[in-house]
Amino acid sequence: MHIAILTFEGYNELDSLIALGLLNRVKQPELRVTIASPALTVRSMNGVVIESMATLEEACAADAVIVGSGSRTREVVEDPAIMAVLRGLDPARQLLAAQCSGTLVLARLGLLNGVPACTDRTSKPWVVAAGVEVLNQPFYARDNVATAGGCLASHYLATWIIARLAGPEAAEEALAYVVPVGEKEEYIGRAMRNVGPYLRSDQALTLR
Repeated sequence: MHIAILTFEGYNELDSLIALGLLNRVKQPELRVTIASPALTVRSMNGVVIESMATLEEACAADAVIVGSGSRTREVVEDPAIMAVLRGLDPARQLLAAQCSGTLVLARLGLLNGVPACTDRTSKPWVVAAGVEVLNQPFYARDNVATAGGCLASHYLATWIIARLAGPEAAEEALAYVVPVGEKEEYIGRAMRNVGPYLRSDQALTLR
């Protein structure tokens, strides 16, 4: 089971790395979580350089994909080479999640047609201009597509993916590793209240 986090030049560390850390709390030998980028290294909006762990082509074949955000997302969606590869993303066979300006990527790929979405306040005008209704809430999902708005909502996307792939109990267990001491019930409860309404028992996928 491969989960890829699309991470581009100018990426937001909170989006890519919080999700990476939380998803890796799922202790399943079948699970592999990668940073997928179009280049061997990418530099964040604050100068943090990381190495890519997977190609965009490999990400398009992953079981779940998170599209991270960053300061150069509008350049990404205008790059024909990148977008040509990303047209391989398909919610019929994989979970797709987008964080903040990553929602613009899904919108420009035509993967949010008729589906409202979440994004951050900076990205909202771009997403609206792409023909998508933007919701005033941190998380929304329909079928195999989810979006989140606000950097600190990144753990909602990770929670949704874990719940879909390994069940709600696994999501709660992963969250328990990272929540502030003394606030376990508060943090886990809030995450599950935001994600839970978009989970159905018949949506569970099996790690393979």
